[in-house]
Amino acid sequence: MTPAYGILSDDFTGGLLVASYFEEAGIECPVFFDPEAAGKTKTRAPIVVIASRTRLTPVEEAEAEIARALDALDALGCGTVAYKACASFDSTEEGNIGPAADMLADRYGDIPVLISAGFPEFRCTVHQGHLFYQGMLVNESVKRFDPVTPMPDPNLVRFLSLQTRTPLGLVMHLDLREEATARAALAALVKSGYRHVLLDCSDAGDVAMSTTLALDRRSIVASDPLVISLGLALGAGRQGTAPPPRHATGPSVVLGGSVGPVAEAQLAAFGAAHPVLRLNLLEGDEDRLIAQALDWAAPRIGTPFAITTCADEAGVKAAQSELGRLGAARLAERILAGVARGLHARGVRRFVVAGGETSGSIVTALGIRSVRPFPRGPNGGGFCVSQGDDPVSFFLKSGKLGATDVLIRALEEFEQGSAE
Repeated sequence: MTPAYGILSDDFTGGLLVASYFEEAGIECPVFFDPEAAGKTKTRAPIVVIASRTRLTPVEEAEAEIARALDALDALGCGTVAYKACASFDSTEEGNIGPAADMLADRYGDIPVLISAGFPEFRCTVHQGHLFYQGMLVNESVKRFDPVTPMPDPNLVRFLSLQTRTPLGLVMHLDLREEATARAALAALVKSGYRHVLLDCSDAGDVAMSTTLALDRRSIVASDPLVISLGLALGAGRQGTAPPPRHATGPSVVLGGSVGPVAEAQLAAFGAAHPVLRLNLLEGDEDRLIAQALDWAAPRIGTPFAITTCADEAGVKAAQSELGRLGAARLAERILAGVARGLHARGVRRFVVAGGETSGSIVTALGIRSVRPFPRGPNGGGFCVSQGDDPVSFFLKSGKLGATDVLIRALEEFEQGSAE
């Protein structure tokens, strides 16, 4: 039995989040961080996720990684393939969402490629082609403070058309209310020559109709709602054969690389009860900061603590001024990855990681090639455990999601779901 559905996510947290919805529905969904490992697996799971780090890599590098992942999903025999981006479609004018859509159109010849952003469950919506976050146009919301992808243009048709070889078409909310109207609007766009079509995502009704339209497509590019809804439809009646996962045992740590109001509030709540070390990117070289963090952490291993590179708006601007926007982000990721390696060597086996890019850096640094996600629970998705003789548990979360006390609650969930 081959997988009905293969998903390539542009970061690790997003891949785990959608997998948790499938596991919650009783559909086995392993997550691979290595396309080669995925292509060689003999899984009988109905849905497979390959989590990549293509969101912010240079376009040529991202295209090569996407091609490897699609090769692996095709080798597994996946009937439908999705390229999964985050709800706010974080990207730059160069990519990498548009290049992925072009690659899917070229590979499968299934025109048009349907594109859907947003996540109404978390008040991120797309209406008449415009992206809203928490009820505000994305460029006027807190998203404008994102250090790497501030999304300056809320018009996704215009913004994504900068990334693709040909402009996008749009099927609006009013057309998505009835299937006949939606299909007529889509057919008219195809007749006009559009290879990619953005679908509004104003509410759950738009998601449901988008799912209906996507059921006969070979591939899609979408954020969580359509990726999840389509997977639940394609995986219905199939559960897989692997036993339920259990968390690893051992000490825990919180590592935070995300910035912004949500991440800052979560760290503040954690810091009210437990020690937090804040690393300043401009106060020492990479090796020195890693050593400093490990020296500070050593006597605290076995009790809750956090290490973060998170800075306020002034600190972010200072780091970017000296290191560059992407340079500052990559340095923070390398430092936290080095800290994670050092803590793992000292016995830490449970990692709470805040930030999609940070999560990818840490999991890669620890050599984790695949994990089994846990079903979505009170703290959301993102919990997983590696397989093998020395398992490692993770809670990988987007910096923009989660309740204020989610870091504390994540440590508690590790205890409740351990393999003891």
